[in-house]
Amino acid sequence: MQENDQRLRQRFEETDRKTQETDRKIEKLSELIGRQGNRLGEFVQEMVRPAVVRLLRERGLPMHQVAPNLTAYDDNGQVIAEIDLLALNEQVAVAVECKSHLSLDDVNAHLARLATFKDCFPQYRAYQLLGAVAGMVVPDQVGRFAYRKGLFVLAQSGQAIEIRNDARFQPSIW
Repeated sequence: MQENDQRLRQRFEETDRKTQETDRKIEKLSELIGRQGNRLGEFVQEMVRPAVVRLLRERGLPMHQVAPNLTAYDDNGQVIAEIDLLALNEQVAVAVECKSHLSLDDVNAHLARLATFKDCFPQYRAYQLLGAVAGMVVPDQVGRFAYRKGLFVLAQSGQAIEIRNDARFQPSIW
């Protein structure tokens, strides 16, 4: 009986050791995947940044600046808002959310950011705020949803980025 207890205890210890090792490997793999996802997002952002000025100018919005990675913090130093790209002229700001694969959740999150943008970035209160979403992959239903919500939809087309909104599109103003 004692011999069985000893073997059982050894098996439990071995299983516990293997479980801890597996947990460490999963944690490391999750970190690597997260970094890879961030790199894809950075890639999309770098593709969109030079194109956004040209694309918005073609739509009658002459932009003069693009500011990447705007972050707002509260009084405790906690991040309260992040904007991937902000295209600007003297009167209009266009906040752009960039994703490798744009989802409905991404669009809804960006709409929520737009609703609080001027509170988080008060230096832009006098601007007309427009919104845009951009992605390497933009499923049709996601693009249509963003369009109906008044967002510009930027997507990869071959080797370039294009605005998928038709000429009748009227952007929402926040």
